[in-house]
Amino acid sequence: MSDSPANPSRRRLLWAGGGLGALIAGGALLRPGDRGGAHTSYFLKLQAALAEAGLYRPTLVIDQARLDSNIGKLSQHINGNFDYRIVGKSLPSLPLIRRVRAQTGSKRVMVFHQPFLNLLAREMPDADLLLGKPMPVAMARRFYEFHPADSAFQPDRQLQWLIDSAARLQEYRQLAQALQQPMRINLELDVGLHRGGFTDAQDIAKAIEVVQADPLLSFSGLMGYEAHVSKMPGIVGGPATALEAAMGFYRDCVAAAQSVLKDAFDPAALTLNAGGSSTYQMYQPEMFGGPAPCNELATGSALVMPTDFDVPSLNDHIPAAFIATPVIKALDKTQIPGLESAAGLLAAWDPNTARTFFTYGGYWKARPESPAGLQTNSLFGRSTNQEMLNGSESVQLQRDEFVFLRPSQSEFVFLQFGDIAVFDGEHISELWPIFQQGA
Repeated sequence: MSDSPANPSRRRLLWAGGGLGALIAGGALLRPGDRGGAHTSYFLKLQAALAEAGLYRPTLVIDQARLDSNIGKLSQHINGNFDYRIVGKSLPSLPLIRRVRAQTGSKRVMVFHQPFLNLLAREMPDADLLLGKPMPVAMARRFYEFHPADSAFQPDRQLQWLIDSAARLQEYRQLAQALQQPMRINLELDVGLHRGGFTDAQDIAKAIEVVQADPLLSFSGLMGYEAHVSKMPGIVGGPATALEAAMGFYRDCVAAAQSVLKDAFDPAALTLNAGGSSTYQMYQPEMFGGPAPCNELATGSALVMPTDFDVPSLNDHIPAAFIATPVIKALDKTQIPGLESAAGLLAAWDPNTARTFFTYGGYWKARPESPAGLQTNSLFGRSTNQEMLNGSESVQLQRDEFVFLRPSQSEFVFLQFGDIAVFDGEHISELWPIFQQGA
């Protein structure tokens, strides 16, 4: 048989060999690399502070200096051009809100939960409170049932109820009459998020007419939340186009309010709320050739920076909140029940599965941050009791050392750990109590 490549058998052998080589080469390219590493000096300091404080349990940590830096960035961007409202659900702790208040000078807070509303009215009697979502009218009634008549907080002057429809407005009107309680009414606009709210400026005019006709009700303003704006892809015009459309409708609704109120229309006396963490930097005094229709921006998450807010519009903000939890078991291999014999093969394919760490608690809305290269194991599954994390041999974590995670959001995650541990750069200097959901 000829050895010439022209021989068909020889060609088939070469093709097969080449195909196998390409497969191996392709597999090598797909094979995960070692992503593991050690704690950075920052997390070593944080670990030492937690150990010093004896906090060997799942703990939510806020870095005070990073929080202050984010507050400074917020103030710098708003620059006095808008009023600022603190989003309470994203910062669910009285000392945390007090720190933001002290540095921004704002007493305005947005509230999303009835027990939190009663708490803030009691503990911050000088606050200006705006509901961030429409409450069932029975929950509004419950607020008044638990709010002392002799409280320094006066709901008829300091509280705005959010109303999203004509039907809900009628329910609140009936409640005001039943309680003989004056109520301030803020109207929710659907500015493109499509999560409810008024969709027609003429309906806004009709709602204001209903409010004006009832001596117990007063019109306090408008709210248009536009969380969709920062996520809009270029194919449909991108964020700028979406914000322009949102503010265009907002302007129409402000004009509708002016048509009803006539000479009594005073925008400076109204709460014209908009904005959010991912969009607040897009607002400028003059937008799209004219002044912004809103006069107030609301932001909360941008001050602590959970991972859901890792967006280009917040590039100058830094993560200020972490979940810290101890390693309770550190193993030098990874075994999956029923697949024990495959442990070596799995580690050979993915070196990031070579070691196993079981943590104190887990399954939070969060992702591992330090040390580098930790990952959950989809074969083993998740656990809120002892979470399995895998890492390569480069991850030299030991039992009783800490894993740090970044929460994906703050509003729910912060409520899962008890008091917030405040890190001052060297020590845990304070413990900040969190809101209680059912109080």
